[in-house]
Amino acid sequence: MSPYKVMVDDNFHYMAEDERWEYGTFASAEEALDACRRLVDEALMDEYRDGATAEQLFVRYTSFGDDPFVVAIDDAEKVEFSASAYAEQRAAELTMAGPVGVERRRAVLAGKRRPHQR
Repeated sequence: MSPYKVMVDDNFHYMAEDERWEYGTFASAEEALDACRRLVDEALMDEYRDGATAEQLFVRYTSFGDDPFVVAIDDAEKVEFSASAYAEQRAAELTMAGPVGVERRRAVLAGKRRPHQR
């Protein structure tokens, strides 16, 4: 059995456990953390609008985006991940002006791995 599970809360339905869903299980903490980062990146891009500032994107994410977290199963070492802190950092990176911001947004879109789930 994989020792790490990624679960996802929905910021739009804050504290509604019936809106929580399982993304998947992972063999290592790093794989689970990579999945969490990817989910936040995709949620940010779902909320991105041309010309948005980092603050505007972050507010949209905290209102509507996915909020993944890692659950350590059995005796696996606990893993901490703050989707909010990561999203705030990535919002600044994804809204950068010029070719750097465009390339970062393209990279997220090119790596998108899951259909929108609900």
